[in-house]
Amino acid sequence: MSRLKSFAILRPAVLSLAALSLLSACGGRERPEADMAASQVTTIGVNSYLWRASLDALSFMPLTQTDSNGGVILTDWYVNPQNPGERMKINVSILDQDLRADALRVAASRQVSRGGTWVDAPVKAATTQKLEQIILTKARDLRRGAITN
Repeated sequence: MSRLKSFAILRPAVLSLAALSLLSACGGRERPEADMAASQVTTIGVNSYLWRASLDALSFMPLTQTDSNGGVILTDWYVNPQNPGERMKINVSILDQDLRADALRVAASRQVSRGGTWVDAPVKAATTQKLEQIILTKARDLRRGAITN
């Protein structure tokens, strides 16, 4: 028998054996464990809990710029449908990798409509303080959830 004929006869058997060995590796009962430590590693330049909490708190506003390495979130003007004569713009800065109150800075701009044009108006300090409090609470909740899981 020539070599070419013997190879033609053995070829299906070799391919079947190769396919079987690949399939047997998939059918094992033991599965590799998920790497839980990887979910705790941050690849951004700021605290990931503050970052996610800030994005969540501002999710109703249109975003113009987000920079996770620099920790900056800028929104576009947002008009509350219940108060169409007023609009707000928010800037959030995350200053550190630690989850601390002083690692978060929120600034707001406010305009009111007068005669069809938008005019700058003061923002109550309580407004930015309340937003900071909301973000910090969400960030702490995210951290607690990550620890208990």
